[in-house]
Amino acid sequence: MSGSLPFYQKNHRHYDRGYRNKETASKMSQYQSSSSSRYFAGSSTSATSSSRGLRVSSHSGLEESRLSPIPKRTKPTYLAVDKENQIIGYVIPIFRGSQEFATGFSDTEESRVRDMARRDLFSSGLEMERSELISRKEAMRESADRICLNKRIHDQEEHSKRMNEDSLMHPPEFVIKPRSHTVWEKQCVRLHCTVTGWPNPRVVWYKNNVAIESIANPGKYKLESRYSVHSLDINRCDFDDTAQYHVSAMNSKGELSAFASVVVKRFKGEVDEYMPAPRHGPVSEYGVTFQTHIVDKFGVSFGREGETMSLGCTVVIYPSLHRYQPEVQWYKDGVLLSPSKWYQMHWSGDRATLTLAHLNKEDEGLYTLRVTTKSGYETYSSYVFVRDSDAEMEGAPGAPLDVRCLDANKDYIIVTWKQPAVDGGHSILGYFVDRCEVGTNHWIQCNDTPVKFARFPVTGLVEGRSYVFRVRAINNSGMSHPSRVSEPVAAMDPGDRARLRGTSAPWTGQIIVTEEEPAEGIVPGRPLELQVTEATKNYVVLSWKPPGEKGLEGVRYYVEKCVSGTDTWQRVNTEIPVKSPRFALFDLAEGKSYSFRVRCCNPAGVGEPSDPTEATTVGDKLDIPSAPSKVVPIRNTDTSVVVSWVASSDAKELVGYYIEGSIVGSNVWEPCNNKPVNVTRFICHGLMTGEKYVFRVRAVNAAGLSGFSPESEPVEVKAAIASPAPPFGISVLECVRDSMVLAWKQPSFIGGADISGYFVDYREVVDGVPGKWHEANIKAVSERAYRVSDLMENRKYQFQVRAANMAGVGIPSLPSDTFPCKEWTIAVPGPPHDLQVREVRNDSLVLLWKPPVYQGRDAVNGFYIDIKEEDAPVEAWRSVNNKATEKTYMKIKNLKEGEVFVFRVRAQNKAGVGKTSEVTEPVSAVTKPGTNEISVAVDDDGIISLNFECCDLTPDSKFVWSKNYEEITDASRLTMETKGNKSKAVFNTPAEEDIGIYSCIVTHTDGASSSYDLSEQELKRLLEVSHDHKFPIIPLKSELAVELLEKGRVRFWLQAEKISADGKVDYVFNENLISQGEKYKMNFDKSTGVIEMIMESLTPADEGTFTFRLKDGKATNQSSLVLIGDVFKGLQKESEFQMKEWVRKQGPHFIEYLSYEVTPECCVLLKCKVGNVKKETSALWYKDGQEIKADEHLGFTEGVLKLEIAQISKKDSGVYEVVLKDDRGKDTSKLNLTDQGFKDLMNEVFSFIANSSTPLKITSTDEGIRLYTFVNFYNDLLQVTWHYKDSAISFSDRIKSGVVGEQLWLQITEPTEKDTGKYAIEFHDGKGGLRRTVELAGQAFDDAFAEFQRLKSAAIAEKGRARVAGGLPDVVTIQEGKALNLTCNISGDPVPKVTWLKNDREITSDDHCILKFESGKFASFTITAVNTSDTGKYSILVKNKYGTESGDFTVSVFIPEEAAGKKK
Repeated sequence: MSGSLPFYQKNHRHYDRGYRNKETASKMSQYQSSSSSRYFAGSSTSATSSSRGLRVSSHSGLEESRLSPIPKRTKPTYLAVDKENQIIGYVIPIFRGSQEFATGFSDTEESRVRDMARRDLFSSGLEMERSELISRKEAMRESADRICLNKRIHDQEEHSKRMNEDSLMHPPEFVIKPRSHTVWEKQCVRLHCTVTGWPNPRVVWYKNNVAIESIANPGKYKLESRYSVHSLDINRCDFDDTAQYHVSAMNSKGELSAFASVVVKRFKGEVDEYMPAPRHGPVSEYGVTFQTHIVDKFGVSFGREGETMSLGCTVVIYPSLHRYQPEVQWYKDGVLLSPSKWYQMHWSGDRATLTLAHLNKEDEGLYTLRVTTKSGYETYSSYVFVRDSDAEMEGAPGAPLDVRCLDANKDYIIVTWKQPAVDGGHSILGYFVDRCEVGTNHWIQCNDTPVKFARFPVTGLVEGRSYVFRVRAINNSGMSHPSRVSEPVAAMDPGDRARLRGTSAPWTGQIIVTEEEPAEGIVPGRPLELQVTEATKNYVVLSWKPPGEKGLEGVRYYVEKCVSGTDTWQRVNTEIPVKSPRFALFDLAEGKSYSFRVRCCNPAGVGEPSDPTEATTVGDKLDIPSAPSKVVPIRNTDTSVVVSWVASSDAKELVGYYIEGSIVGSNVWEPCNNKPVNVTRFICHGLMTGEKYVFRVRAVNAAGLSGFSPESEPVEVKAAIASPAPPFGISVLECVRDSMVLAWKQPSFIGGADISGYFVDYREVVDGVPGKWHEANIKAVSERAYRVSDLMENRKYQFQVRAANMAGVGIPSLPSDTFPCKEWTIAVPGPPHDLQVREVRNDSLVLLWKPPVYQGRDAVNGFYIDIKEEDAPVEAWRSVNNKATEKTYMKIKNLKEGEVFVFRVRAQNKAGVGKTSEVTEPVSAVTKPGTNEISVAVDDDGIISLNFECCDLTPDSKFVWSKNYEEITDASRLTMETKGNKSKAVFNTPAEEDIGIYSCIVTHTDGASSSYDLSEQELKRLLEVSHDHKFPIIPLKSELAVELLEKGRVRFWLQAEKISADGKVDYVFNENLISQGEKYKMNFDKSTGVIEMIMESLTPADEGTFTFRLKDGKATNQSSLVLIGDVFKGLQKESEFQMKEWVRKQGPHFIEYLSYEVTPECCVLLKCKVGNVKKETSALWYKDGQEIKADEHLGFTEGVLKLEIAQISKKDSGVYEVVLKDDRGKDTSKLNLTDQGFKDLMNEVFSFIANSSTPLKITSTDEGIRLYTFVNFYNDLLQVTWHYKDSAISFSDRIKSGVVGEQLWLQITEPTEKDTGKYAIEFHDGKGGLRRTVELAGQAFDDAFAEFQRLKSAAIAEKGRARVAGGLPDVVTIQEGKALNLTCNISGDPVPKVTWLKNDREITSDDHCILKFESGKFASFTITAVNTSDTGKYSILVKNKYGTESGDFTVSVFIPEEAAGKKK
């Protein structure tokens, strides 16, 4: 701590003799008798300014019981903490007892002081000194004992720690973190922190993540570490010290970091207020010097509230080091921006982008990108304008802006804002203030009536809660959008807010003074320094200081008012006393005078009132500022104007100015800025080039907006004119005995106006010492070459050149090299000069030059052009042309796109090649965006012109036309016309003498130029086009043609490609004009160009030539159509037919005549389509004149008549006819299906049959092999042919064909190997037919043949098997006594064996039953006389080697009587 020690430390440790004087004793008595005291903190500088009784913390070693007479209570803490509960310092509480507060002594000490006072009165000074010496020794002895005891306790604790070290090990922890600082440049700053941890942590400081080494920066940084307190001192801060610092603490248990920022500001008025000067030279870290370039920059930007805007620049850093990143920062109006919900920053490695997420008028301003490397920094700035968003109601004002909170207290906050520039055309009536508690979305309007003052006190807040605010403007048309919300602010006492911020630390010497708990039962005293801080017609704001004595905790205030001239005081806040020493009074009568006073209150009661204020009249104390004056606009660029003005006089609390502009004569004013500017000069952007504007300005403060200034003088928006930059590249073209010819290059900047001339100065150089400058020419020279005369031979001279334009003479160039004035005698030419580059494209450019002034021994007869890349060495020069050119220009082709080149020219004569010219400036072979070429055009009058358009035109630009790169001054051949950004050169009388290269260059642009080569062939082509335009022909899309319409009408027509509304047509027949009438109907549609003439019919008299003659202005054309002979007759016949057709279709008629269709089922369907039928219309079918009766085969649906023939045959051949008729007439349709017609029909049927056939397949029978195919339908008239090996088969008994149902087959009986091969069946349909094939060979034949053999054997066996062919009945009923004879046929080979069975038992032949088998074919069974025993089941069994078969029958014998009985 600085200064002397506090009084209480002097008293207890080293009490001095100065305390014992009478003056000090008298002072102590006064303190004891004082009824009130003041808060005091800090240290005393002398014994006379004694301590105010501050109580020290427990670290002082004094016992609390000795310092306080109050009974012992809970021990308070004296550590000051921030809102994150981090310790930031110590707190010394104020003592509570009034006597203790006055003296700071205990009871014993107070008695000793009184005794000393009495002894001073009644005893000698020697006795008192002896007594004091004893007392002092006793106090020193007690203090020494306490110190010894504390040391023993400390040593014991340290011993315990060493004995149990592991139990105390813990990671680092920041007891006090480093705090951020904002300092002025050249000040010193200290960052410090307190770190605990065991083992003791190692602490390292970092700047922007780079470790700080004090050895590498001696005198700049100082690092200290003492007793766990670590500090970093930064000496004489500059802007480069603005950075983020962090300290890292690490031990074996872990690592922890804490962060702090340092911001270094610069005083206004110094160069580059916010940006420090760059450091140049190599970087120690990398050993290189970085070069930073900002390209692809954002320009002046315009946005609207609520939109999103991005600003970006491309940053090129050379050299590019791996992993090295520059520091990229964004500023607005010189204030560093940080990422937030409003600002989003992005760095991609080569492009910096700032995104304004939601534009508000607060975002308007100058934005700066600052890119910092170790070698320095580069910046780029541009302005952003933000317009008001569209109002919800037309005519509503713009939103207020820049809402801020001031003077925040426990229940009171002042909200301020700035008025908008746009009032919607109606004066703003006032503003509404809304509040919203942080964490909610509920907005509450704070004022019931609008306030005009741009400042409003918000009361009724809840202590400890945070709020945000917004403001809305209102006029007669409606309410504006709300402003952007303010930053959150807490309603609390400013002292509490300061303590929460934690701005102190124990080693800085600053002590935070807090109150202890209030003394009970003490009524507070009077408030102090009551005053009216603000008075408007809507409210009055009072402020005061709390009373200075004890008992302030929990104090509230009552405010009272009194009308001037009366003694009646009225309490304003009767219900709720206020907590803050601020109060706003509303509802006061405007114009009346009031006095105010304040009372304190607490639970003990209400105190005495303060002294009243002076009489205050209710009304606006802050006047609206006066209008600015002398508004002066100055040209700046082609879209901006600089406006300056004289500030408002006697303006108080000025917020800024609004500027408005209007196009002359429009009377429509638009704001130039939507955020007030606090300067008297502003650049208004976004203006229209070439228009004239007037401007006006008004001032704004919290009271409102001033009136408008007088309008400025009109100013035209175009680039400002300045004097040109100095020329450069001075060289000598010729030197004789007393004169020298100089040449130089045009300045890079001509000042926005054409250079009117140049002035040359010279001076003599003697022994390297230049003399005084002399003017070489008094009158400006227009050429960039000049002969300086009156020089001295063999003397040395230097030269300088100045350029002049309408703005004045520019600064001179740098002095040239020293040239000797010595006559040239060389034989070769001097250097060409005035090299110019034009028409730069990706692969070509045009180089122009002037011949050398010094010709040499002979005249110049040619030039050589040299080229090289810019960075290439001198050896890289190469010649463009191998043969010298006599022209003073050349188009250089085959350049590499994007490469940068330089050029030079050499002249030659008969003696050789002379000196080289000066090298041109580097030229990049790139076609600039928007580059146009000269185009040739021929207008409708045949006039040929060359046209050139320039997109980058400036107000001062001019088009300069040249022929063969020499400016055209003779107007007899060409006439130049320029309108806007287009110019054309019109040929008056094109001829061969006009052949050449025509070029056009636009001045005051970035080299906009082009050329056109008018060759002999091109001139010939243009003359032909010109002739066609002078004598134009109306182009036709189609020539005259004829077509037939309904009713046989005849239409003649043609179509022109384009014809105007003034076009005319003459209709001619056989060279005679014809006109509109009954016979001819004419029509001319000029929109489509269709011309037509319609005739109702053709007669023999209409045979001839028809012609249409067209005329449109001077353009003509005609088209003819010849209708004679057979052509005419055919057209006439067709016309008559069409007429008949039309008549036919007036009744029922056929739309589609009778035709046939073959269905997939091979049915024939006769059909026709009819139209214009009705219910009474009848349709009759006929065949060969005989009507076909209607049956299921006839149909008439949807206008289609049908007759189906299911299985067509030859009998269906004939002539079919359908007749339609009703009362309107009849129509007939016939279809001839005889002869060829029937044959064609059947061929189509055969085609369907053939297409339905299946693939040819192979099968086997017991006779041989069979090939077959199936069809869906077979017709007897179908003709097919079977082929074997592509030859028709001749049928025989062995090979046969046939049809079974829908199967067509070919049978090969007893096949052999000779029958193998390819077989096919061919269907004939009168066209190409259809053929199906199969290959009977190989495995297919073997399988079929094997199957044939098997079937053949089975057939033989079946044929020879024993069989009972028939003859036996199933049942035989016979009368007893009768004879029974049964016979059956037997077959089989060999002859089968015959066996007879009765009841399954074999029987043999005897006399009663005779069994016979004759001729191997007939078997007989005979019973001569049957009886009842013959009844039974009989069977015959035949058998041979191929099989067995049986035949059964039953014999039933009956007796006649029984038979009679059965009958009965």
